[in-house]
Amino acid sequence: MTIRTGQGWDSHRLTRGRPLILGGVAIPSEFGLEGHSDADVLTHAITDAMLGAAALGDVGMHFPESDPRWKGAGSRPFLAHARDLARARGYQLANVDSPVIMERPKPSGYRQEIRAQLAAALEIPIECVSVKFKTAEGVGAVGEGHSAEAQAIVTLLSGK
Repeated sequence: MTIRTGQGWDSHRLTRGRPLILGGVAIPSEFGLEGHSDADVLTHAITDAMLGAAALGDVGMHFPESDPRWKGAGSRPFLAHARDLARARGYQLANVDSPVIMERPKPSGYRQEIRAQLAAALEIPIECVSVKFKTAEGVGAVGEGHSAEAQAIVTLLSGK
């Protein structure tokens, strides 16, 4: 059996007038994340980690900001695309572990809904999806409330 691990990371500025989407779930907030698509840092980090584990590049290669099709687009198709590419290479997604780092709002009340949305998009059991929420303790752009970021580690398995 082959085990492949991928790491992903994404960061976006917080801004007024945009929805805050994490893992495909809209979180009530006066601030949202700025970006070309829906700026879902969690989904982008997981997508990058899956693509990395399968050695298939990154989100920007598959969904470039220069392509108007992705302007304002939801990020769920990004996850499905990475999942399908990994499957086509003979990999099965075994686990996702992802912290979201932001000062406000506190999205921990949405953890189960976010996990369920991600599990459905990835077509894996919810028990295989871990989402954690952290702060930056007032340090840097995230800690000062100017941005949010997410990291992800994905494990792919193959019978090869």
